[in-house]
Amino acid sequence: MRVQDGFEEKVIQIKRVSKKTKGGNKIGFTALAVVGDKAGKVGTGMSKALDVTTAIAKALSKARRNVVSVNINENTVPHEVLESFGASTVKIMPAPRGSGIIAGGAVRDVLALCGVKDVSAKMLGSNNKNGAVMCTINALKKMEKK
Repeated sequence: MRVQDGFEEKVIQIKRVSKKTKGGNKIGFTALAVVGDKAGKVGTGMSKALDVTTAIAKALSKARRNVVSVNINENTVPHEVLESFGASTVKIMPAPRGSGIIAGGAVRDVLALCGVKDVSAKMLGSNNKNGAVMCTINALKKMEKK
C-alpha cells in the first residue's frame, strides 16, 4: 500500500487480457484499484492499458475521482445492509468493539481503506473481485446515520 494525497492506494487485481486481431493477438492489462483515507472516504477505479504500470496509474486516477463518503459509527457500520452487483452479493454487519474486520478478499481491503475497524461481512454468490468491490462500495453508500 502506498500513501499519496492523503489516500492509501491498494491494487486489488491485475489481469492480462488479449484481443484477437488480423495480425494476431493484441495483449493488454486490466487493473482494479481502491483508494481510501481510513477516515470515511473510499473510491474505486478500473482501467485498461497496454502495460501494467499505465493500467495501474489510470485505475488509481479513476479511483481518486470516484471517492464516496462513508458513515462510520464508533469504528463500525451503523446497521446491517445487503447489496448486490451483478451475480455478487455482500452482507455487511456491525461487530462489537475489538472484533476487527471479519471479511475476505476484496471486501476486506475496501472496508479497511474506508476506516471501519470492527465489522463482519459475507460474500454471497459470485466472488469476482470487481463485483465484490462494487457491491461493498454500493453497500457503504447506502448506510444511514442512526
